[in-house]
Amino acid sequence: MISSKEILSMNLKYYRQKYNLSQEKFAEVIGSNLVYLNQIENCKRKPTIDMLDKIVINLNKYDKNLNISSSDLIRYDDNHKTNFARIDERK
Repeated sequence: MISSKEILSMNLKYYRQKYNLSQEKFAEVIGSNLVYLNQIENCKRKPTIDMLDKIVINLNKYDKNLNISSSDLIRYDDNHKTNFARIDERK
């Protein structure tokens, strides 16, 4: 069974890839910092509800057509799988 941290990680990576943003730029977009985003994407940290709300508000501001909610970030969507790999793992 996939955890909520893994689903959130997958969904954030999906949106970052969708907008073709680096982690640093995406962190700015969602109102976070690079270290915090990296920890979330690598399932090392689970954000608070307030932080989830902040991420959603900022994503919806960034893309006016998006219209997602906090629950969407922790809902599994098979279409949100990405091919991101660590730089040292790329072939």
